Amino acid sequence: MKFTRSRLSRDFKLGLKNLMLHKLRSLLTMLGLVFGVGSVIAMLAIGEGASAEAMDQIRKLGSRNIIITAQKAAEESASTQDDVRMSIYGLLYEDAERIASTVPTVKAVVPVKSMQQSARYGRRELDLRVVGTSEEWFELVERDVIAGRVLSKRDIKDSASVAVLTEYGARRLLAAATAIGTGIRIGGNTYEVVGIVKSETSTDGSMQTPDQMIDVYIPLSTAKEHYGDVFFQRKQGTNIREMVELHQLIVYVDEERNVEGTAAAIERLLELYHKKRDYSISVPLALLRQAEATQRTFSIVLGSIAGISLLVGGIGIMNIMLATVTERTREIGIRRAIGAHRNQIVSQFLIETLVLSLGGGLIGIFVGVLIPWLVTMFAGMPTIVTAPSIVLALGISVTVGIVFGIYPAIRASKLDPIEALRHE
Repeated sequence: MKFTRSRLSRDFKLGLKNLMLHKLRSLLTMLGLVFGVGSVIAMLAIGEGASAEAMDQIRKLGSRNIIITAQKAAEESASTQDDVRMSIYGLLYEDAERIASTVPTVKAVVPVKSMQQSARYGRRELDLRVVGTSEEWFELVERDVIAGRVLSKRDIKDSASVAVLTEYGARRLLAAATAIGTGIRIGGNTYEVVGIVKSETSTDGSMQTPDQMIDVYIPLSTAKEHYGDVFFQRKQGTNIREMVELHQLIVYVDEERNVEGTAAAIERLLELYHKKRDYSISVPLALLRQAEATQRTFSIVLGSIAGISLLVGGIGIMNIMLATVTERTREIGIRRAIGAHRNQIVSQFLIETLVLSLGGGLIGIFVGVLIPWLVTMFAGMPTIVTAPSIVLALGISVTVGIVFGIYPAIRASKLDPIEALRHE
């Protein structure tokens, strides 16, 4: 065992010495693996960051939530609106009651009524979205409370004129004023600000978060009393009247495994009582699984593309090692003539290949970590460098180096000693 270790140590030193004789050539040979390893790590980090951000947005909607949103039916959207006609669509108060009482896996149903209004405080004015809902909204859609409190059961029961602003809305409307306890004018009514919450405004490709940057939350009972169910809008010189009882329902399911089955049951229930498709159903859990599957595919594609650089680097190593065998033919002949075995020649060249691939891989790791950091710093894109991506890239680098170095090593070991000694 001692002899084997000393021999490997000698071969390693000899291989390193041979590479150092041609520093520039060795460095250029490693560049292919440097860029290959760096691109694999960087591309996976960028893909992982983008995917993690998207999945985090979906998780914030609640994996046990089902979001039902009112929407104008396609045939009604295509029809001509006039000053007389009223468009009636969307979700009903009865829908919320039916879902809560009919579907056994449903634990809670939170109704939402929303409308655009203008808010005023002193000389400041801000167009915002008024959201009438219950206290359970803040339990199902978790948002950080920055100041004060959220809506309470007492507020709903008393139809209190209280409001919870988003942080963005509070900054725009109240500015330096003391927020909590301030009275603001929304439409023709005055509300006391009792809390400020942080909002999430990012959207997924197929579903929007239940809140927006400029929102104000009031009790649903207050919204019904102050604004009713008929809304007036003026678009392109035309007065549009719409009657919508509820704009959204957030359904909370007892267990995560029952979410998709519950969504299907709710859809069948709504189909019985809605003659037209004036609602859409979004399941964050299904979107989360789809996003995870997409992320895996995305990572494979990016890794495969970046892996081409590693393949090119491996071909470069083979090319250089074949040239090295030709240059050192006489040296190989002398070693064979004084008793060196073929496996010693193979190990010597493989050690040189391993040093090249390992060195290129380590430098590539540094490049692969640096690029995502620069992307995050200057482009603001989220990136996540994971330990598995580093291990994978380095492992592939070493493997590619060894695989492409085997043929030159075996070719060197098979040289005839007499012919090798005659080589000029």
